[in-house]
Amino acid sequence: MRIFVDCRYVRIERHDGISRYSARVVEALARLHPVTMLIHDERQLAMLPDLPWEKIGSPTSLLEPFVARQVNKLHPDVVWTPMQTMGAFGRRYGFVNTVHDLIYYVNRTPPRDLPWIIRVVWRLYHLAWWPQRLLLNGADEVVTVSYTTEALIAAHHLTRRPVSVVSNAADPPVGVQQRTEPAERSLVYMGSYMPYKNVETLAVAMHELPGYTLHLLSRASEEVRDRLEALAPAGSLLFHGGVSDEEYASLLDSATALVNASRNEGFGIPLVESMSRGTPVIVSDIPVFREVGEDAALYFGPDDPSTFAAQVRALEAPGEWAARSTASRDRAAHYSWDASAVALLEVLTRVADARGAG
Repeated sequence: MRIFVDCRYVRIERHDGISRYSARVVEALARLHPVTMLIHDERQLAMLPDLPWEKIGSPTSLLEPFVARQVNKLHPDVVWTPMQTMGAFGRRYGFVNTVHDLIYYVNRTPPRDLPWIIRVVWRLYHLAWWPQRLLLNGADEVVTVSYTTEALIAAHHLTRRPVSVVSNAADPPVGVQQRTEPAERSLVYMGSYMPYKNVETLAVAMHELPGYTLHLLSRASEEVRDRLEALAPAGSLLFHGGVSDEEYASLLDSATALVNASRNEGFGIPLVESMSRGTPVIVSDIPVFREVGEDAALYFGPDDPSTFAAQVRALEAPGEWAARSTASRDRAAHYSWDASAVALLEVLTRVADARGAG
């Protein structure tokens, strides 16, 4: 079985969520079965495992709907793409598509790092369900990263194809030591500042958390900084402007909790990253965070800064932080790239076998 994986959404120099998902799943999949990667820029190879690869067109090209013409020449048996926009017109191979979330049907502001023409298409794409249905029904099967998104796909009747879960995960933690209490009264937020991320609730809540510092790790524009600083007490927010993986781990290892007030997510990788290091998470009460955090996490309403502050203070009770830390590690152990690769290989094998039988 000749398996090809679309790695064209892997970033250059630093991963985002889909980039890391692509790289880690293909690496784990290659331990189970030979894999060939599809890239569009050789610089991507620095962020990918050392595997066979082929170069095809960019996924942001206007010719992307017809990219299958290039892929056909490589004679794959089955292709998996971790991004649902891969063109499939005229394909002569098995094809498995991926949906991470349905966020942009509710929050239609596209990611800011895309070319303007792609941003326009992105916005138009999310004005109706039929473009998504067209893409997903053009595959043999569909995978998604959480049972929450799987349920949403079914609720909106997005595809007639079978849907399976190939979970997101986090890299195995390195250098973690057992702790019974936090080293600092600090809270860590890892994520963007898109409107649906609702970081404003975290900033307002700092008025009820004297002595705590909220570390905002991602790069923020001057406008975002000014807006959040106007909502919080002076000196309670610390903007890092981006951190390395090592810095991120160090901040988690000293923190009271990782926090997130998002209104909508497809998974929640930072939750697993934090819990795997034994740092509790305090997150908005949305279905996917309940799925990922289960009883290990603490929850609050996305528009309720007072309950958020109360959950932070709840960790100050004797023994509570240590108990949540242990529960967090246990919960994070449910997610691994190896388990995701096993689930994906089952789907790919089923698709390839079905096409071979046909």
